[in-house]
Amino acid sequence: MDHSTSPLPTTMSMCHLVAMPFPGRGHINPMMNLCKLLISRKPEILISFVLTEEWFGFIESDPKPDNICFRTIPNTIPPERLKAADFPGFYEAVMTKMEAPFEQLLDQLEQPVTAIIGDIEVRWAIGLGNRRNIPVAAFWTMSISFFSMLYHFDQLSREGHSPFDLLERVDYMSGISSLEMADLKTVFDKNDQRVMQLALDCISRVPKSQYLLFTSIYDLESQVTNTLRESLSFPVYPIGPAIPYPELKRKSSGSNSGDKADPDYIQWLDSQPEDSVLYVSLGSFLSVSSTQMDEIAAGLRNSGVRFVWVARRDASRLQEICGETGLVLPWCDQLRVLCHSSVGGFWSHCGWNSTLEAVFGGVPILTFPLFLDQYPNSNQIVEDWKIGWRVKRELGTENFVTKEEIADLVQSFMDLDSDEGKQLRNKARQIRDICRKATEEGGSSVINLDAFIRNISQKHCH
Repeated sequence: MDHSTSPLPTTMSMCHLVAMPFPGRGHINPMMNLCKLLISRKPEILISFVLTEEWFGFIESDPKPDNICFRTIPNTIPPERLKAADFPGFYEAVMTKMEAPFEQLLDQLEQPVTAIIGDIEVRWAIGLGNRRNIPVAAFWTMSISFFSMLYHFDQLSREGHSPFDLLERVDYMSGISSLEMADLKTVFDKNDQRVMQLALDCISRVPKSQYLLFTSIYDLESQVTNTLRESLSFPVYPIGPAIPYPELKRKSSGSNSGDKADPDYIQWLDSQPEDSVLYVSLGSFLSVSSTQMDEIAAGLRNSGVRFVWVARRDASRLQEICGETGLVLPWCDQLRVLCHSSVGGFWSHCGWNSTLEAVFGGVPILTFPLFLDQYPNSNQIVEDWKIGWRVKRELGTENFVTKEEIADLVQSFMDLDSDEGKQLRNKARQIRDICRKATEEGGSSVINLDAFIRNISQKHCH
Protein backbone atom coordinates (compact mmCIF):
# COMPACT_ATOMS: atom_id res chain seq x y z
CA MET A 1 0.00 0.00 0.00
CA ASP A 2 1.23 3.51 -0.83
CA HIS A 3 1.26 5.88 2.14
CA SER A 4 3.05 8.78 0.47
CA THR A 5 1.57 12.19 1.15
CA SER A 6 2.57 13.47 -2.30
CA PRO A 7 2.97 11.53 -5.54
CA LEU A 8 6.51 10.51 -6.38
CA PRO A 9 7.95 11.70 -9.69
CA THR A 10 8.16 8.92 -12.24
CA THR A 11 11.20 9.94 -14.27
CA MET A 12 12.63 6.70 -15.62
CA SER A 13 16.24 7.85 -15.10
CA MET A 14 15.86 8.24 -11.35
CA CYS A 15 17.30 5.79 -8.85
CA HIS A 16 14.49 4.07 -6.94
CA LEU A 17 15.62 2.15 -3.86
CA VAL A 18 13.34 -0.10 -1.83
CA ALA A 19 14.33 -0.27 1.85
CA MET A 20 13.20 -3.32 3.80
CA PRO A 21 14.12 -3.10 7.52
CA PHE A 22 13.61 -5.85 10.07
CA PRO A 23 10.47 -4.79 11.99
CA GLY A 24 12.05 -3.56 15.21
CA ARG A 25 13.07 -0.14 16.56
CA GLY A 26 16.80 -1.01 16.53
CA HIS A 27 16.57 -1.85 12.81
CA ILE A 28 14.03 0.66 11.46
CA ASN A 29 15.82 3.67 12.96
CA PRO A 30 19.26 2.98 11.40
CA MET A 31 17.64 2.06 8.06
CA MET A 32 15.75 5.37 8.05
CA ASN A 33 18.92 7.23 9.04
CA LEU A 34 20.79 5.53 6.18
CA CYS A 35 18.04 6.58 3.74
CA LYS A 36 18.23 10.19 4.94
CA LEU A 37 22.03 10.14 4.55
CA LEU A 38 21.73 8.79 1.00
CA ILE A 39 19.28 11.55 0.07
CA SER A 40 21.52 14.18 1.68
CA ARG A 41 24.28 13.07 -0.69
CA LYS A 42 22.04 12.66 -3.79
CA PRO A 43 18.70 14.48 -3.34
CA GLU A 44 17.06 13.04 -6.47
CA ILE A 45 17.07 9.44 -5.16
CA LEU A 46 13.59 8.01 -4.54
CA ILE A 47 13.15 5.56 -1.66
CA SER A 48 10.20 3.30 -0.92
CA PHE A 49 10.48 2.48 2.78
CA VAL A 50 8.56 -0.71 3.59
CA LEU A 51 6.89 -1.23 6.98
CA THR A 52 4.27 -3.50 8.46
CA GLU A 53 0.93 -1.74 9.03
CA GLU A 54 1.66 -1.84 12.77
CA TRP A 55 5.01 -0.08 12.40
CA PHE A 56 3.57 2.46 9.98
CA GLY A 57 1.12 3.39 12.74
CA PHE A 58 4.05 3.92 15.13
CA ILE A 59 6.19 6.17 12.92
CA GLU A 60 3.96 7.65 10.18
CA SER A 61 4.16 11.13 11.74
CA ASP A 62 7.97 11.13 12.11
CA PRO A 63 9.62 13.82 9.94
CA LYS A 64 11.32 12.60 6.75
CA PRO A 65 12.28 13.94 3.32
CA ASP A 66 9.46 14.02 0.76
CA ASN A 67 11.18 11.51 -1.52
CA ILE A 68 11.11 8.82 1.16
CA CYS A 69 7.70 7.22 0.71
CA PHE A 70 6.22 4.78 3.24
CA ARG A 71 4.78 1.59 1.74
CA THR A 72 3.09 -1.01 3.93
CA ILE A 73 2.61 -4.74 3.99
CA PRO A 74 0.01 -6.52 6.15
CA ASN A 75 0.71 -7.52 9.76
CA THR A 76 1.70 -11.14 9.08
CA ILE A 77 3.89 -11.36 12.20
CA PRO A 78 3.05 -11.20 15.94
CA PRO A 79 2.44 -7.69 17.35
CA GLU A 80 5.40 -5.73 18.70
CA ARG A 81 4.13 -6.12 22.29
CA LEU A 82 4.52 -9.92 22.02
CA LYS A 83 8.07 -9.80 20.66
CA ALA A 84 9.85 -10.01 24.01
CA ALA A 85 7.48 -12.75 25.22
CA ASP A 86 8.38 -15.07 22.33
CA PHE A 87 11.33 -13.63 20.44
CA PRO A 88 12.23 -16.94 18.71
CA GLY A 89 8.67 -17.17 17.34
CA PHE A 90 8.72 -13.52 16.28
CA TYR A 91 12.14 -13.89 14.62
CA GLU A 92 11.03 -16.96 12.69
CA ALA A 93 7.78 -15.30 11.57
CA VAL A 94 9.71 -12.36 10.06
CA MET A 95 11.75 -14.84 8.03
CA THR A 96 8.85 -16.96 6.83
CA LYS A 97 5.73 -14.77 6.58
CA MET A 98 6.85 -11.39 5.23
CA GLU A 99 8.40 -12.41 1.90
CA ALA A 100 5.15 -13.05 -0.04
CA PRO A 101 3.49 -9.70 0.83
CA PHE A 102 6.76 -7.88 0.13
CA GLU A 103 6.99 -9.46 -3.31
CA GLN A 104 3.35 -8.53 -4.01
CA LEU A 105 4.21 -4.95 -3.06
CA LEU A 106 7.13 -4.93 -5.52
CA ASP A 107 4.70 -5.90 -8.29
CA GLN A 108 2.52 -2.89 -7.44
CA LEU A 109 5.26 -0.23 -7.53
CA GLU A 110 4.93 2.23 -10.42
CA GLN A 111 8.64 3.07 -10.56
CA PRO A 112 11.17 0.40 -11.66
CA VAL A 113 13.31 -0.76 -8.72
CA THR A 114 17.01 0.12 -8.98
CA ALA A 115 18.09 -1.85 -5.89
CA ILE A 116 16.78 -3.30 -2.63
CA ILE A 117 18.41 -2.37 0.67
CA GLY A 118 17.51 -5.44 2.70
CA ASP A 119 18.15 -5.98 6.39
CA ILE A 120 20.20 -9.17 6.61
CA GLU A 121 17.91 -10.43 9.38
CA VAL A 122 14.78 -10.56 7.23
CA ARG A 123 16.72 -13.44 5.57
CA TRP A 124 14.75 -13.63 2.30
CA ALA A 125 15.60 -10.25 0.72
CA ILE A 126 18.81 -11.41 -1.00
CA GLY A 127 17.26 -14.51 -2.55
CA LEU A 128 14.19 -12.56 -3.69
CA GLY A 129 16.35 -9.88 -5.32
CA ASN A 130 18.47 -12.47 -7.12
CA ARG A 131 15.34 -14.26 -8.34
CA ARG A 132 13.95 -11.02 -9.78
CA ASN A 133 17.31 -9.77 -11.07
CA ILE A 134 17.28 -6.77 -8.69
CA PRO A 135 20.62 -5.99 -6.98
CA VAL A 136 20.54 -6.20 -3.19
CA ALA A 137 22.56 -4.18 -0.70
CA ALA A 138 22.61 -6.31 2.46
CA PHE A 139 22.29 -4.08 5.54
CA TRP A 140 23.73 -5.03 8.95
CA THR A 141 22.67 -3.09 12.05
CA MET A 142 25.28 -4.49 14.46
CA SER A 143 29.05 -4.15 14.65
CA ILE A 144 31.31 -5.27 11.82
CA SER A 145 33.23 -7.36 14.37
CA PHE A 146 30.09 -9.29 15.36
CA PHE A 147 29.17 -9.85 11.71
CA SER A 148 32.69 -11.13 11.04
CA MET A 149 32.54 -13.54 14.00
CA LEU A 150 29.25 -15.02 12.77
CA TYR A 151 30.37 -15.06 9.13
CA HIS A 152 33.61 -16.95 9.80
CA PHE A 153 31.86 -19.23 12.25
CA ASP A 154 29.16 -20.02 9.70
CA GLN A 155 31.79 -20.75 7.03
CA LEU A 156 33.45 -23.28 9.35
CA SER A 157 30.20 -24.85 10.47
CA ARG A 158 29.33 -25.48 6.80
CA GLU A 159 32.27 -27.86 6.57
CA GLY A 160 30.08 -30.51 8.16
CA HIS A 161 30.20 -29.54 11.84
CA SER A 162 27.28 -28.55 14.05
CA PRO A 163 27.95 -24.95 15.20
CA PHE A 164 27.04 -25.92 18.74
CA ASP A 165 29.48 -28.87 18.72
CA LEU A 166 32.19 -26.58 17.35
CA LEU A 167 31.78 -24.19 20.25
CA GLU A 168 32.06 -27.02 22.76
CA ARG A 169 35.17 -28.59 21.23
CA VAL A 170 37.24 -25.79 19.71
CA ASP A 171 39.03 -22.89 21.36
CA TYR A 172 40.53 -21.37 18.21
CA MET A 173 39.34 -20.98 14.62
CA SER A 174 40.92 -19.27 11.63
CA GLY A 175 39.57 -15.73 11.36
CA ILE A 176 38.26 -15.70 14.94
CA SER A 177 40.48 -14.62 17.84
CA SER A 178 40.41 -16.37 21.22
CA LEU A 179 38.58 -13.35 22.70
CA GLU A 180 35.99 -13.55 19.92
CA MET A 181 35.59 -17.29 20.56
CA ALA A 182 34.85 -16.47 24.20
CA ASP A 183 32.32 -13.87 23.03
CA LEU A 184 30.67 -16.36 20.67
CA LYS A 185 30.39 -18.92 23.45
CA THR A 186 28.72 -16.29 25.65
CA VAL A 187 26.32 -15.27 22.86
CA PHE A 188 25.35 -18.88 22.07
CA ASP A 189 25.05 -19.72 25.77
CA LYS A 190 22.82 -16.76 26.62
CA ASN A 191 20.50 -16.79 23.60
CA ASP A 192 17.91 -19.22 22.28
CA GLN A 193 19.58 -21.79 20.02
CA ARG A 194 16.81 -21.51 17.41
CA VAL A 195 17.49 -17.75 17.20
CA MET A 196 21.22 -18.35 16.78
CA GLN A 197 20.63 -20.99 14.10
CA LEU A 198 18.35 -18.58 12.17
CA ALA A 199 20.90 -15.76 12.57
CA LEU A 200 23.62 -17.97 11.07
CA ASP A 201 21.27 -18.86 8.21
CA CYS A 202 20.80 -15.13 7.51
CA ILE A 203 24.57 -14.59 7.52
CA SER A 204 25.11 -17.54 5.17
CA ARG A 205 23.11 -15.77 2.43
CA VAL A 206 25.15 -12.55 2.44
CA PRO A 207 27.77 -13.77 -0.11
CA LYS A 208 24.96 -13.81 -2.72
CA SER A 209 24.22 -10.09 -2.30
CA GLN A 210 25.75 -7.38 -4.50
CA TYR A 211 26.75 -4.90 -1.76
CA LEU A 212 27.22 -4.96 2.01
CA LEU A 213 26.40 -1.87 4.10
CA PHE A 214 27.45 -1.49 7.73
CA THR A 215 26.17 1.12 10.20
CA SER A 216 29.64 1.21 11.78
CA ILE A 217 32.65 3.43 11.07
CA TYR A 218 35.63 2.08 9.09
CA ASP A 219 38.16 3.91 11.27
CA LEU A 220 36.90 2.11 14.41
CA GLU A 221 36.83 -1.37 12.82
CA SER A 222 39.35 -1.08 9.99
CA GLN A 223 41.19 -4.36 10.43
CA VAL A 224 38.07 -6.54 10.47
CA THR A 225 36.63 -4.57 7.52
CA ASN A 226 39.77 -5.14 5.46
CA THR A 227 39.67 -8.88 6.24
CA LEU A 228 36.03 -9.08 5.10
CA ARG A 229 36.80 -7.15 1.92
CA GLU A 230 39.45 -9.73 1.08
CA SER A 231 37.03 -12.64 1.53
CA LEU A 232 33.93 -11.16 -0.19
CA SER A 233 33.68 -10.56 -3.93
CA PHE A 234 31.58 -7.37 -3.82
CA PRO A 235 31.88 -3.88 -2.27
CA VAL A 236 31.74 -3.50 1.52
CA TYR A 237 30.76 -0.03 2.75
CA PRO A 238 30.85 1.10 6.41
CA ILE A 239 28.68 4.26 6.23
CA GLY A 240 28.12 4.90 9.94
CA PRO A 241 27.21 6.02 12.36
CA ALA A 242 23.64 5.52 11.07
CA ILE A 243 22.28 7.78 13.79
CA PRO A 244 20.43 11.11 13.33
CA TYR A 245 23.52 13.30 13.72
CA PRO A 246 22.55 15.67 10.86
CA GLU A 247 19.43 16.62 12.86
CA LEU A 248 21.58 17.78 15.79
CA LYS A 249 22.69 20.69 13.65
CA ARG A 250 19.06 21.74 13.23
CA LYS A 251 18.46 21.67 16.99
CA SER A 252 20.48 23.32 19.69
CA SER A 253 23.67 21.38 20.26
CA GLY A 254 22.80 20.98 23.93
CA SER A 255 25.41 23.39 25.19
CA ASN A 256 23.24 25.45 27.48
CA SER A 257 21.06 27.04 24.82
CA GLY A 258 18.42 28.16 27.29
CA ASP A 259 15.70 27.93 24.61
CA LYS A 260 12.27 27.96 26.28
CA ALA A 261 10.98 25.66 23.52
CA ASP A 262 13.40 22.93 24.66
CA PRO A 263 11.91 19.94 26.52
CA ASP A 264 11.96 20.13 30.32
CA TYR A 265 14.74 17.53 30.56
CA ILE A 266 17.01 19.60 28.26
CA GLN A 267 16.34 22.69 30.36
CA TRP A 268 17.18 20.62 33.47
CA LEU A 269 20.42 19.42 31.83
CA ASP A 270 21.26 23.03 30.94
CA SER A 271 21.28 23.85 34.67
CA GLN A 272 23.70 21.04 35.65
CA PRO A 273 27.52 21.25 35.87
CA GLU A 274 29.61 19.94 32.96
CA ASP A 275 30.05 16.13 32.82
CA SER A 276 28.09 15.71 36.09
CA VAL A 277 25.06 13.73 34.85
CA LEU A 278 24.84 9.96 34.29
CA TYR A 279 22.44 8.98 31.50
CA VAL A 280 20.80 5.55 32.00
CA SER A 281 18.94 3.58 29.33
CA LEU A 282 18.66 -0.19 29.07
CA GLY A 283 17.03 -0.45 25.66
CA SER A 284 13.58 -0.65 24.14
CA PHE A 285 13.27 -4.42 23.68
CA LEU A 286 14.42 -6.67 26.51
CA SER A 287 14.65 -5.18 29.95
CA VAL A 288 15.82 -6.28 33.36
CA SER A 289 13.65 -7.70 36.15
CA SER A 290 11.60 -5.35 38.33
CA THR A 291 13.82 -6.40 41.28
CA GLN A 292 16.90 -5.24 39.41
CA MET A 293 15.16 -2.01 38.36
CA ASP A 294 14.38 -1.26 42.01
CA GLU A 295 18.01 -1.93 42.97
CA ILE A 296 19.21 0.43 40.21
CA ALA A 297 16.80 3.11 41.42
CA ALA A 298 17.94 2.78 45.05
CA GLY A 299 21.61 2.64 43.99
CA LEU A 300 21.29 5.80 41.89
CA ARG A 301 19.55 7.60 44.78
CA ASN A 302 22.21 6.49 47.29
CA SER A 303 25.09 7.44 45.00
CA GLY A 304 24.17 11.11 45.12
CA VAL A 305 25.07 11.38 41.41
CA ARG A 306 22.77 13.40 39.14
CA PHE A 307 21.13 11.27 36.44
CA VAL A 308 18.59 11.06 33.62
CA TRP A 309 17.05 7.58 33.32
CA VAL A 310 14.79 6.47 30.47
CA ALA A 311 12.60 3.66 31.78
CA ARG A 312 9.63 3.26 29.47
CA ARG A 313 7.22 1.25 31.59
CA ASP A 314 7.89 2.26 35.18
CA ALA A 315 9.00 5.89 35.00
CA SER A 316 6.65 7.30 37.64
CA ARG A 317 7.17 4.43 40.13
CA LEU A 318 10.94 4.57 39.75
CA GLN A 319 10.97 8.35 40.11
CA GLU A 320 9.42 7.91 43.57
CA ILE A 321 12.23 5.52 44.61
CA CYS A 322 14.94 7.73 43.10
CA GLY A 323 13.90 10.96 44.79
CA GLU A 324 15.02 14.38 43.60
CA THR A 325 18.60 13.70 42.45
CA GLY A 326 17.63 12.94 38.88
CA LEU A 327 14.89 12.52 36.28
CA VAL A 328 13.14 9.29 35.26
CA LEU A 329 11.49 9.66 31.84
CA PRO A 330 9.44 7.40 29.54
CA TRP A 331 11.37 8.74 26.50
CA CYS A 332 13.97 11.31 25.44
CA ASP A 333 15.96 12.40 22.40
CA GLN A 334 18.88 10.12 23.28
CA LEU A 335 21.49 11.49 20.88
CA ARG A 336 20.81 15.06 21.98
CA VAL A 337 21.15 14.02 25.63
CA LEU A 338 24.41 12.14 25.01
CA CYS A 339 25.83 15.18 23.20
CA HIS A 340 24.83 17.56 26.02
CA SER A 341 27.75 19.16 27.85
CA SER A 342 26.45 18.17 31.30
CA VAL A 343 26.29 14.41 30.50
CA GLY A 344 29.49 12.66 31.58
CA GLY A 345 28.55 8.97 31.47
CA PHE A 346 26.10 6.44 30.01
CA TRP A 347 24.86 3.25 31.69
CA SER A 348 23.87 1.19 28.65
CA HIS A 349 22.67 -2.26 27.58
CA CYS A 350 25.23 -1.89 24.73
CA GLY A 351 22.82 -2.11 21.82
CA TRP A 352 24.81 -1.11 18.75
CA ASN A 353 22.81 2.04 17.95
CA SER A 354 23.18 3.26 21.54
CA THR A 355 26.89 2.44 21.44
CA LEU A 356 27.35 4.51 18.28
CA GLU A 357 25.43 7.42 19.81
CA ALA A 358 27.62 7.29 22.94
CA VAL A 359 30.75 7.21 20.76
CA PHE A 360 29.48 10.19 18.74
CA GLY A 361 28.77 12.07 21.99
CA GLY A 362 32.20 11.24 23.42
CA VAL A 363 30.63 9.74 26.55
CA PRO A 364 32.18 6.82 28.52
CA ILE A 365 29.95 3.79 29.05
CA LEU A 366 28.98 1.53 31.96
CA THR A 367 28.21 -1.70 30.10
CA PHE A 368 25.25 -3.87 31.10
CA PRO A 369 24.61 -6.30 28.19
CA LEU A 370 21.36 -8.28 28.08
CA PHE A 371 21.04 -9.95 24.67
CA LEU A 372 22.73 -11.19 21.48
CA ASP A 373 25.49 -8.85 20.21
CA GLN A 374 25.47 -6.72 23.38
CA TYR A 375 28.05 -9.03 25.05
CA PRO A 376 30.73 -8.61 22.34
CA ASN A 377 29.81 -4.90 22.11
CA SER A 378 30.58 -4.61 25.83
CA ASN A 379 33.99 -6.19 25.26
CA GLN A 380 34.69 -3.86 22.33
CA ILE A 381 33.84 -0.85 24.54
CA VAL A 382 35.90 -2.01 27.53
CA GLU A 383 38.80 -3.95 25.99
CA ASP A 384 39.33 -2.50 22.49
CA TRP A 385 38.30 1.15 22.73
CA LYS A 386 38.91 1.43 26.51
CA ILE A 387 36.01 3.86 26.96
CA GLY A 388 33.98 1.92 29.54
CA TRP A 389 33.66 -0.29 32.60
CA ARG A 390 31.49 -3.35 33.15
CA VAL A 391 28.63 -3.20 35.65
CA LYS A 392 28.78 -6.98 36.10
CA ARG A 393 32.32 -8.25 36.37
CA GLU A 394 31.40 -11.93 35.95
CA LEU A 395 29.48 -12.66 32.76
CA GLY A 396 28.22 -16.01 34.03
CA THR A 397 26.50 -14.78 37.18
CA GLU A 398 22.72 -14.60 37.29
CA ASN A 399 22.48 -12.66 40.55
CA PHE A 400 21.30 -9.08 40.27
CA VAL A 401 23.59 -6.17 41.07
CA THR A 402 22.79 -4.75 44.50
CA LYS A 403 22.06 -1.12 45.30
CA GLU A 404 25.27 -0.94 47.37
CA GLU A 405 27.38 -2.14 44.42
CA ILE A 406 25.57 0.27 42.10
CA ALA A 407 26.07 3.29 44.39
CA ASP A 408 29.82 2.57 44.72
CA LEU A 409 30.29 1.91 41.01
CA VAL A 410 28.37 5.01 39.89
CA GLN A 411 30.29 7.25 42.31
CA SER A 412 33.64 5.93 41.04
CA PHE A 413 32.59 6.09 37.38
CA MET A 414 31.40 9.69 37.67
CA ASP A 415 34.44 10.87 39.67
CA LEU A 416 35.92 13.41 37.25
CA ASP A 417 39.04 13.99 39.37
CA SER A 418 40.30 10.39 39.58
CA ASP A 419 43.09 9.29 37.24
CA GLU A 420 40.89 6.50 35.90
CA GLY A 421 38.03 8.93 35.26
CA LYS A 422 40.31 11.36 33.42
CA GLN A 423 41.80 8.59 31.24
CA LEU A 424 38.34 7.25 30.40
CA ARG A 425 37.02 10.65 29.33
CA ASN A 426 40.14 11.51 27.34
CA LYS A 427 39.86 8.23 25.45
CA ALA A 428 36.11 8.76 24.85
CA ARG A 429 36.89 12.19 23.35
CA GLN A 430 39.57 10.69 21.08
CA ILE A 431 37.12 8.03 19.80
CA ARG A 432 34.45 10.74 19.36
CA ASP A 433 36.81 12.78 17.17
CA ILE A 434 37.59 9.75 14.99
CA CYS A 435 33.86 9.08 14.61
CA ARG A 436 32.94 12.66 13.76
CA LYS A 437 35.78 13.04 11.28
CA ALA A 438 34.35 10.07 9.34
CA THR A 439 31.07 11.97 8.84
CA GLU A 440 32.68 15.14 7.46
CA GLU A 441 33.55 15.85 3.82
CA GLY A 442 36.50 13.62 2.92
CA GLY A 443 35.78 11.30 5.86
CA SER A 444 35.58 7.53 5.36
CA SER A 445 31.79 7.25 5.82
CA VAL A 446 31.05 10.09 3.39
CA ILE A 447 33.44 8.56 0.83
CA ASN A 448 31.70 5.18 1.25
CA LEU A 449 28.20 6.68 0.92
CA ASP A 450 29.22 8.45 -2.28
CA ALA A 451 30.90 5.30 -3.64
CA PHE A 452 27.76 3.22 -2.98
CA ILE A 453 25.52 5.81 -4.68
CA ARG A 454 27.90 6.10 -7.64
CA ASN A 455 28.08 2.31 -7.95
CA ILE A 456 24.33 1.70 -8.05
CA SER A 457 23.72 4.78 -10.24
CA GLN A 458 26.24 3.74 -12.91
CA LYS A 459 25.40 0.05 -12.92
CA HIS A 460 21.67 -0.09 -12.34
CA CYS A 461 19.87 3.23 -13.01
CA HIS A 462 18.13 3.29 -16.37
